[in-house]
Amino acid sequence: MSQTPSRAQWTRRTLTAALLLFGLTTAWASAQSAPTFVSLGPAEAALYKPDSAPAPHVGIIVIHRTADFMRHPACTELAQRGFMMLCVNTRFTNNEELVRFEDIALDVKAAVQFLRKQPGITKVLLFGHSGGGPTVSFYQAVAENGIAYCQDPKRLTKCTADLANLPPADGIVFADSHPGNPVNVLRGINAAVLNEHNPPDAGFNASLDPFDPKNGYNPNGNSHYSADFQKRYYAAQSKRMNDLIDQSLAKLQAMKNGTYGYPDDDIIVIPRGGNPGSGPGAAAALFDLDPSIDGVMSTARPEKLLRNDGTIVRQVVHSVFVPDPNLKKLHMTFDNGTKILSITSFLSANAVRSTNSLDGIDDCSSNNSTVCAVQSIAVPEMFAAMGAHYFIRDVEHEYDLAKTKDKDFIVIEGAVHQFTPCTRCETFPGQYSNSMKNLMDYIRDWIDKRY
Repeated sequence: MSQTPSRAQWTRRTLTAALLLFGLTTAWASAQSAPTFVSLGPAEAALYKPDSAPAPHVGIIVIHRTADFMRHPACTELAQRGFMMLCVNTRFTNNEELVRFEDIALDVKAAVQFLRKQPGITKVLLFGHSGGGPTVSFYQAVAENGIAYCQDPKRLTKCTADLANLPPADGIVFADSHPGNPVNVLRGINAAVLNEHNPPDAGFNASLDPFDPKNGYNPNGNSHYSADFQKRYYAAQSKRMNDLIDQSLAKLQAMKNGTYGYPDDDIIVIPRGGNPGSGPGAAAALFDLDPSIDGVMSTARPEKLLRNDGTIVRQVVHSVFVPDPNLKKLHMTFDNGTKILSITSFLSANAVRSTNSLDGIDDCSSNNSTVCAVQSIAVPEMFAAMGAHYFIRDVEHEYDLAKTKDKDFIVIEGAVHQFTPCTRCETFPGQYSNSMKNLMDYIRDWIDKRY
């Protein structure tokens, strides 16, 4: 069932709405397309329109799981290119602790219904950037296949009948969409943690410590981990995640039996559990430290690369990602290295079964999975990976598994996860200066060709 917002959440939303309305004449006045505030029930949105004719006939929904996407760059960039943009904040924006992932589909539904009613709109597309990828792909998979998709017995959490008869969208653009937040969490948890106490024990399992130079860590540059260390580390990450899942499921069962201290939910603390690709989270993912790890930072075969000068070449694409030298320090802190969730939000949006964290993941054990969802979607899909980030192989994998017959994959040279140029990756100033323009132009052309 849908979660009723608390008084604090309603207060936050009321203040947000007021600030947004005020902002239309202040901070946003300089935007290419001044947005209009839209209420979508528990969700909120900003509607962007092109500044000049012709009137758009394609509407695009930009949405995440928890991030504030009302000012997402696609909102103005694609409005400039002739599309009506509805940029949505879900009922769980900035509130990972209370996420019930399946409920977010109701916010996407409200957005689809809203755009369908706008004069002149004949097609509605979904835009999945980062965590928006699993959000919109989950919605479309349920819309096309019914609630049997999200009630599969193997899912850790399941949807309710509230998701029956969702109106499907007409296509999806995936922009550096990750495989699913649970996979990010799995790959980011520190496998060397000895227990789940908070604060954690002072020591780690030294043989699995990714920040120990004896294991390949380099505090002054790129680390290099042996194949043996990688194998042991990936397996240990999976064991830690599987143990957390089992403990959480046991607590939920005790709640149902009336033998637990709370009847509804509880908190879960994951020390050294920073999440890669999610804002300030400082992860212990090996590829964050060692970009040479096979199967992450490059395509498996020659793919299209959109170069900075606008030309497209086909080659094996290697990310130009540069590790953050502050990662170890951030990872060891409470603010950046510790996850605090409810059991429900952990199981629905942060947990996945696996045997190893690199390529032994049971993606369909979670509803929060781009990899699982694209295998059940028939509408056209475009996949773009950013060439200065670490989702290149993941996005290619999503493309490979996509069921649709109309699909496209491209890598944007030198773009970071937020689509802007990776200036610290450049060998000369301006080397990747057109990354945003190139991505948005390519999306425009892909849409115009089909719709």
